[in-house]
Amino acid sequence: MKIHADPITVNCKKVLAGLDLIGAKYELVHVDYFKAEQKEAAYLAINPNSSLPTMVDGDFLLWESNAILQYAADKTGNDAVYPRDLKTRADINRWLLWESSSWFPSCYVYLVENCVKPLLGDEADPAVIAAQDAQFHKLASILDQRLSQHTWVAGDHVTIADIALAAPMHLHGWQQLPLDNHRHLKRWLTTAIEGLPCWQKTMIYQGFTTQKPN
Repeated sequence: MKIHADPITVNCKKVLAGLDLIGAKYELVHVDYFKAEQKEAAYLAINPNSSLPTMVDGDFLLWESNAILQYAADKTGNDAVYPRDLKTRADINRWLLWESSSWFPSCYVYLVENCVKPLLGDEADPAVIAAQDAQFHKLASILDQRLSQHTWVAGDHVTIADIALAAPMHLHGWQQLPLDNHRHLKRWLTTAIEGLPCWQKTMIYQGFTTQKPN
């Protein structure tokens, strides 16, 4: 498998950490997000959405980060991180869909306002953040409730659902995500997720860099 990605982006971080968790072998083809290489003709030929990442496995092209994780887990045969039990898999799929449709867009507001804008010389807009506040806390409460009952999102073992849901929060300090009122969610992120070797191998730091600050 070849993964066309820029490790600094949310969904690329997700896929690279997830593939490491799965134990799937891949070749990274770097596509520079800030240079807009994802909008060039060569990349659009494999992903007309100009979004990252994209997987190329022989003659099979696949975009959408969660779909890539599902495919890789099945191809590798890692049933531990993507169980085949009907109800467990449906539960994981539910969280994957929820992440892409609801959770990612909410977390992304904080990423853009508090990380991307200042990096580009702009200022965060407090009104934009305030407008997202109620939605974020609603969604965070849903996840917090689930994590009050389970060590991991889908039970007692880490799955690709955990990686997918944590990815939009991977810069939570820099993002200034308001997590203090969601103690189960914060515990899961800062101890369970950030303790995973696959997460530590794919760390991104403030300034969108893979180099750990001194």
